[in-house]
Amino acid sequence: MNIRKKVRWILPPDTNRYAALDLWVPAAEDENWAEAEIQYVITEVVEAESNAAGLEILTWYTAN
Repeated sequence: MNIRKKVRWILPPDTNRYAALDLWVPAAEDENWAEAEIQYVITEVVEAESNAAGLEILTWYTAN
């Protein structure tokens, strides 16, 4: 899946990828992302090699 959308939200400092996902998902839902798109990002973050890599993925899906 090639998602180019970005979610407008703020990544809290000093958080782990799972806590960040808990905040990112509602923000994506508020912006009417499809369930499949949200699940794709969740899978990417959870399967990331490290916490830092997972947060980097969320940063990519975040609008500045």
